[in-house]
Amino acid sequence: MSNLETFAEKELRLAGFFDKDALYGGMLGDAIMKMIKVFSDEGHSGMSAGIAVSAFERVARFEPLTPLTGADDEWMEVGNDTWQNVRCSHVFKTSKGAYDIEGRIFREPSGSCYTSYESRTPVAFPYTPTREYVDVDEDGKPLPEQ
Repeated sequence: MSNLETFAEKELRLAGFFDKDALYGGMLGDAIMKMIKVFSDEGHSGMSAGIAVSAFERVARFEPLTPLTGADDEWMEVGNDTWQNVRCSHVFKTSKGAYDIEGRIFREPSGSCYTSYESRTPVAFPYTPTREYVDVDEDGKPLPEQ
């Protein structure tokens, strides 16, 4: 077992990922260890490890690796005058323009986050999806910037 595998298993056990009463009955620990084993077997270190982890995280979250172009083949019609981007599911367009429904994320004092209609931000192409986090009070009102 590699150093990474040993480290990952210990951390996952400490966090309870293998416990029968954990999320998904402890199966997440095994699933994560499978990914760690593959990553370890690839022999990444230093810069290649960071690049591989970053790219994997983005594609695993269905996020694009390169900017959206806005080209016609990037869209799927989902309603009357509404198209959804096939490379980034939180980007839409209508005849009035394109927008990202996750462009602004609201973060409550507890750390919980949510989106709303006010999360929409306009998009100009080429577009690299970004998120702005807005801290709000208990009533959902934005906190003053510090």
